Amino acid sequence: MVAALVIGMFIFVVYKKTFNSVMYSTGFAMTLVGMTMVTTLVILAVTSNVVLSLGMVGALSIVRFRAAIKEPMEIVYLFWAVAAGMLPLAVIGSAIIGVILILFANKKIHDNPYLLILNCQDENAENTALSLMKEAVKKHAVKSKTVNAQGIEFTAEIRMKDGETAFVNRLNEIAGVENATLVSYNGEYMS
Repeated sequence: MVAALVIGMFIFVVYKKTFNSVMYSTGFAMTLVGMTMVTTLVILAVTSNVVLSLGMVGALSIVRFRAAIKEPMEIVYLFWAVAAGMLPLAVIGSAIIGVILILFANKKIHDNPYLLILNCQDENAENTALSLMKEAVKKHAVKSKTVNAQGIEFTAEIRMKDGETAFVNRLNEIAGVENATLVSYNGEYMS
């Protein structure tokens, strides 16, 4: 049980170090420690029957949590905590998994996308704003365009050059541009 506690705390530390979402849950992190110890306790209780012990671990892995899993990586940590309860393989496996997650979990693979929302009074203001945007960003893609009696609303997904956002100020200074909004977007919606 002491070994399970140490491995569970290792999983807890790796989770805390690699966490990069919006809402950190201490309860979920502590669940990882508890799950490691409970799995070890169940396996110790049924060690005389390997098939029964594996069946119990399988049953533990499908327990439905009342809290929603917010990130796909949380599932990795849950299964890691269950597997770490099987002590002979847990020490080596936890060391390897921990190193891999620490090395790769927070690596920036690509530029963060932004959504640029422009409200323009007319087509001339839109064209001027779009030409300035094309010069200022590395990459862009039109997501939506709405035209009505009040004007034009244009939304584009953009990739920034060196994280520079000052061009949004220049967009807003163009005659006929009512407002310019830049929103960081990582592909996930919060509910």
